[in-house]
Parts: sequence; C-alpha cells; structure tokens
Amino acid sequence: MIAMRTTLAICASAIFSVACLGQQDFSGVEIKTTPVAGKVYMLEGRGGNIGVSVGSDGILIVDDQFAPLADKIKAALAKLGSDKPKFILNTHWHGDHTGGNPLFGRDGTIIAHTSVRERLIVKQELFGQPVEPLPKEGLPIITFDHSLAVHFNDEEIRVIHLPNGHTDGDCVVVFTKSNVVHMGDHMFAGMFPFVDLDHGGNVEGMAKNIANVIAQLPPDVKIIPGHGPIATLDDLKTFHRMLVETTDIVKKRIAAGKTLDQIKAEGLPDPWKSWGDGFIKTDAWLETIHKSLSKSP
Repeated sequence: MIAMRTTLAICASAIFSVACLGQQDFSGVEIKTTPVAGKVYMLEGRGGNIGVSVGSDGILIVDDQFAPLADKIKAALAKLGSDKPKFILNTHWHGDHTGGNPLFGRDGTIIAHTSVRERLIVKQELFGQPVEPLPKEGLPIITFDHSLAVHFNDEEIRVIHLPNGHTDGDCVVVFTKSNVVHMGDHMFAGMFPFVDLDHGGNVEGMAKNIANVIAQLPPDVKIIPGHGPIATLDDLKTFHRMLVETTDIVKKRIAAGKTLDQIKAEGLPDPWKSWGDGFIKTDAWLETIHKSLSKSP
C-alpha cells in the first residue's frame, strides 16, 4: 500500500494554489528526480508529478507544474540530458500541471487535448478565483480529440483522452516499451481526489475511466500518479475501489432520503478514513460525490 500523504500544506499547495499562485512561496521547493522504469523518470516538486522520457532523441516531459518552478525544473532536466524538452504533453489544463508551459513552450512543442487549449486560451475560474489565460507560447500547438502517438526515444508514447473524469480534457500517457503510464489527475495516490465538477469533471466518469485503463495494463506496470508517490497496478485498483465504494455509499444514503449534512455526519468506513487526511477532506469528498451525482444524467 502506498504511504499516505497526510500534510495539508503539501496537498493544498499542489491543488489550491492553482488559483492562489500569488500567495505561494516557492523559494524552498526542491525538485526530486526518481527513476521509474525504462527511459522514464518522475520529477516531484510542488504540484502535479512530471513524467520525463530520456534518451538519444532528447527530453520529453508530461506536465510542468507551476511557472515559478520552471527554472528549477530546467535545472533538474539538465542533469538528465537537456533543459529544453522537445515535447511537452499536458494531461489537463490545471495550473499545477501547465504553469511551466510559457517557458518550455519557447523551445518545445506543447501537445494536449482540444479542450485543454480551449481552457488555457481564455480566463477561467477555479475555487472562486480567476485563472488568467496563458500567453501564446504557453498554449498547445498540437491538439487532438481522441488519441495520438509520439515516436520518441525508441518507443511509442501514446496519449489517450479519457471522457469526463477529473475534468473534460484529461489524458493518460503510456510509455509502451518502458511499461510506465502517467495517469495525470485520474490518480491521487492514497488520498481523495479533486474532481473539477465546474470544468466537466464527474466522479462516476472517473471511476469508469480508471476501470477501462486497469483492464489494459500489465500486472508489472509502473504508474506515475498526478499526486503522490510512484504506484503499482494494485494501488490503482485500490484507488478505483475507493471511488466505487464511496460513491455507492452516498447513492444509498440519498436513496434513503438523507440530506447532505446527514451524509457527512455519518462519514465513511474505516478503510477510507485516512484518505481524508490530505487536501480533500472527507466532508469535501462526500459533497463532491453528492454534487456529481446530482449533475449526472
């Protein structure tokens, strides 16, 4: 089982500061580099985990965290071979995954789902705060609707769109030869996820997407989650089981005529209690499920 991330400050800075960037102090953030498998590494700092393909063709990255960390990320990438990635893949539009786009987009090609560009090109609102559009150099210049492949560093890197889950523009990235998959924010390792209901997110959709991904992954795959440590297929199955079981609990309480306050008061069973130690507390997660169910057809 994955070690839980229990520090509120870590998780809050990883998600909430998307909308409150000006209030954050990034000076003490260090970028940690960890080999995953094959030609793939993971960088951790503050925000979404970064996947890195390293080889004779150069550097490709998946996501790029917050803008103030771009120089530190460049320094970490330089130690792997180059501080100028040739390709930048965005798993979705949130600023803790796309903030470095304007810097890395000067020298590399940004690729993302169509809706990611649509989100990044105009002002958004997240957690009640405005999120300004990215400048031209930070926008994806190659977009797709379903999937694409990048043939790089002697392997096929597949970028696959998932229907409404965390947002409406989520993708997973599969490094086929290295046997690694970057889940984007379709996986928060050992903690309740943030599901962006205002931008196409859907809890049941997320669970369905993950079930489809699980069915296609080999048992020994290594997984880079959007947030949290490197994971295994069993960890992803546990995350999926949490989504299904907690959603079913809320459904049954709604069917019994219970209010949201009553649903929150009853909480969740022991297996999932510690999952609320991160940014998304148990009450917030129950409310997310409740709202998501009310929006579902």
